[in-house]
Amino acid sequence: MVEAQSWTTRRGSNPRLESPQDQVLDMPVTPTAEIRQQQYSNGGISSLVSPNILTALIIASWYCSNIGVLLLNKYLLSFYGFRYPIFLTMLHMLSCATYSLVAIKWLEIVPFQQIHSRKQFFKILGLSVIFCFSVVCGNTSLRYLPVSFNQAIGATTPFFTAIFAFVITCKKESAEVYLALVPVVLGIVLASNSEPLFHLFGFLMCIGSTAGRALKSVVQGLLLTSEAEKLHSMNLLLYMAPMAAMILLPFTLYIEGNVAAVTLEKAKGDGFMVFLLIGNATVAYLVNLTNFLVTKHTSALTLQVLGNAKAAVAAVVSVLIFRNPVNIMGITGFAVTVMGVVLYSEAKKRSKVIAH
Repeated sequence: MVEAQSWTTRRGSNPRLESPQDQVLDMPVTPTAEIRQQQYSNGGISSLVSPNILTALIIASWYCSNIGVLLLNKYLLSFYGFRYPIFLTMLHMLSCATYSLVAIKWLEIVPFQQIHSRKQFFKILGLSVIFCFSVVCGNTSLRYLPVSFNQAIGATTPFFTAIFAFVITCKKESAEVYLALVPVVLGIVLASNSEPLFHLFGFLMCIGSTAGRALKSVVQGLLLTSEAEKLHSMNLLLYMAPMAAMILLPFTLYIEGNVAAVTLEKAKGDGFMVFLLIGNATVAYLVNLTNFLVTKHTSALTLQVLGNAKAAVAAVVSVLIFRNPVNIMGITGFAVTVMGVVLYSEAKKRSKVIAH
């Protein structure tokens, strides 16, 4: 006859329950309705809208900021009579430095990263010089060229990127990639020959700006390669922007004279100019912020595709607003360039797949 076991006997016969720690199960407490409501309300905008709608809003903001800063720069430099592109670029850099500090230090959009060595500091300083050159050339070109033609030239960035990558890093692309660059250059040749408002100095400045952007991307990938030196794009902007402002200050004073006093004098009689300058500098920072957000919520490839379409959208919007003359040959040249950029992107994607 089997002896009936008590609860104590049965419990003692189980070796897995001998330890006091094993006798306690760490069960999470089910939150009350009030706590769940508080967590939902603290979730920000992402808890109020669906991910697809949020991504669409971010992309729309990216488009608006990119096109907005172009149109505002064009309006200030060409139509409003504020002919100080270097000073305007310095305002952009000061704005980016201030807003980046707020976004990283107080809003904590991304973790703050420090500069770890003097070598890393001088690398960032070198990137700031290239960054200054590119932005100043771009803003200067808007004094002389319509936004539509400016964007057509800017679409040739992959061409200069491929050249600098080959010259600096000896990196060779496939024949398909190089072949895709042919329509990129051909389209600009067609557009330049038929541009009614073509200006040689503005054209050279725009080419310099485009080449500067390409050079910065290549040099950035070359300099900040180690894990210790890599910086998030927002942290990199936090350091580059004040450096760029300091670099631009002596050039502003030497080339554009007593621009600060002139600006203050004009602002006293025209409050709208203050609004334009502050709005322009703010939108210049939003370009960088939304660029990061689009990459975060989509991918770098999606950003590249959207950038190809952005050039065409900006060109159309500028023509509608500023009424600059266009012709069939110019439109055809722009279309050929954009088509070449799309082919280049696809060829690069296929070459990476084959390499892996």
